[in-house]
Amino acid sequence: MRSIPVSRRAGIGLRLPHLAEMQAAGPPAAWLEIHPENFLANPHATELLLDVSRRYPVSVHTVGLSIGSATGIDRAHLERLRALVDRLNPALVSGHLAWSTYGSDYLNDLLPLPYDEEALQLVAEQLDEVQNVLGRSYLVENPSSYVAFRGSTMSEAEFLSELVARTRCRLLCDVSNIYVSAQNLGFDPYAYIDALPADAVEELHLGGFTPEEEEGAGGGRVLIDTHAEAVAPPAWELYAYAIRRFGPRPTLIEWDNDLPALSRLLDEARAADAVAARALDGARPARAAEEARAAR
Repeated sequence: MRSIPVSRRAGIGLRLPHLAEMQAAGPPAAWLEIHPENFLANPHATELLLDVSRRYPVSVHTVGLSIGSATGIDRAHLERLRALVDRLNPALVSGHLAWSTYGSDYLNDLLPLPYDEEALQLVAEQLDEVQNVLGRSYLVENPSSYVAFRGSTMSEAEFLSELVARTRCRLLCDVSNIYVSAQNLGFDPYAYIDALPADAVEELHLGGFTPEEEEGAGGGRVLIDTHAEAVAPPAWELYAYAIRRFGPRPTLIEWDNDLPALSRLLDEARAADAVAARALDGARPARAAEEARAAR
């Protein structure tokens, strides 16, 4: 199957509850992202997805590959992923800078890494393996963080930059994750964006987060990357800055929990397009998003 290139407009995450509607109704969407783990053991959903991919550009975003695992990549899972990628021929394939497996045990979370030379060498070797098996570049996404390792010897942006230099991978810059991590760990999100190699960033993500009160004696508030809300105003502001830094990039609206109607996701994508256009013109991004939603 021939791949349809991803446009530099905003697309949406296509989740299973919306798959049949997307296949039957064909609403206007710039592009779609899927999680392959939802399709690897679901032949009927895969056939619907293949039909959808003939009309829309598709990106594959893995959530179970675990390129940061100390016990190595699950080669059986990688081969299953390769088989789906070969059938689908997506425009982009991406995944997280994180680990979620230990041996044969799978954890339902994306866990953090120390940013040091040992971890960098491990991730680079496993990323080379992934790219060799898939036969294409892999986009690495910055995680949302709630804790950091005292022993880290470099920043996350430095780690990602060095990973690009060693493996020729590309980057998926999750703007909302940067904002969440910056608030939780106390760093400057704008400086983080400035530190990324702009020519390596091929995709952007935006998603909702949820504030929660921390447990324990310290108290305080933590932002959780729930993907259960609309994009918040400060994330729109940071997105506008990212667009001015990187230029227009394919942008994905992530919404995985408390999933709204498909039309609401498409509204958020239009809002992202409005923010990007007005950011390049110097307008205020949060107001652009509000106006785009109101005009639906």
